[in-house]
Amino acid sequence: MASLLSDGLNFLSKATPRRLLNAGQVVGSYALSKLTGKARHRGLPLALSFEPTTSCNLRCPECPSGLRSFTRPTGMLPDDLFKRTIDELHRQLWYLIFYFQGEPYLHPSFLDLVKYAADKGIYTATSTNAHYLNDKNARRTVESGLDRLIISLDGTTQEVYQQYRVGGKLDKVLEGTRNVIRWRKELKSSTPRVVFQFLVVRPNEHQIEDAKRMAKDLGVDDVWFKTAQIYDYQNGSPLIPTIDYYSRYENNNGSWRIKNRLLNHCWKMWHSCVITWDGLVVPCCFDKDAEYRLGDLQKQSFRALWQAPKYQRFRESLLKGRDQIEMCRNCTEGTKVWG
Repeated sequence: MASLLSDGLNFLSKATPRRLLNAGQVVGSYALSKLTGKARHRGLPLALSFEPTTSCNLRCPECPSGLRSFTRPTGMLPDDLFKRTIDELHRQLWYLIFYFQGEPYLHPSFLDLVKYAADKGIYTATSTNAHYLNDKNARRTVESGLDRLIISLDGTTQEVYQQYRVGGKLDKVLEGTRNVIRWRKELKSSTPRVVFQFLVVRPNEHQIEDAKRMAKDLGVDDVWFKTAQIYDYQNGSPLIPTIDYYSRYENNNGSWRIKNRLLNHCWKMWHSCVITWDGLVVPCCFDKDAEYRLGDLQKQSFRALWQAPKYQRFRESLLKGRDQIEMCRNCTEGTKVWG
């Protein structure tokens, strides 16, 4: 609870008059759009997800990076593209996620880019499989100013862990976790807040309580239990948990379906977006293969595309019929279950 409070205060400390004004514009335009059924937008994004790379060292079965199944190219985010975008948006931008697909620590300048954003007062977060958190990287992670470090656990024994994190080594994850927490103490830093993220699937669902104990023993600040997205869920999957609480899907007379109702609005389309390593702007994290491309930062500024007719038409299509958009059909709002 203390770490959650500290994290919340840290997040609020990033508030500036310009960011608060921008937030009011975004919230107001979203509310008006829902009320009228017509897309209106004012302001710039409160949050961004930047993809450092699509490369990954693991081969997780429900991940395009792990499966090497992208139709888009694999590559590394150019430093200049990132810095140019941050320079354009940092006065309004509040929250930056250094993650989409791939393993961020494979990017050679990753921690330099984190520091660049953190130095501009933006709350920064990333998600990692923790295989590259050696002593040097752990220290640099703390020194970078990163606010939140999400570490994928997904199993408390090697036998279970490797069933989803194919090619991964649990001892590397635990070693990397210890390194970061040790350097955070040695450098007397309150950040990053370290979170274990446990993707609940059938092979590991019996280790939920073990994960909580492991986090406590290591000094990890929190554990998030995340429901798994399954691509071909209609006929079931050996990954769908038997514990209904941790499943996005339900069995309906032999056919599986998503539990939640698909409502014709989406807050994400107003307050955030995802930028791929090569500068493509896509609506959200469900567009793994960048099929719904709404702009290209290699060719235009962010401001030029954010409220352009193409983006507005996409927002309008959500208000009219979200079930007509393919990526939305496998979308769920409650992807984390707080442990």
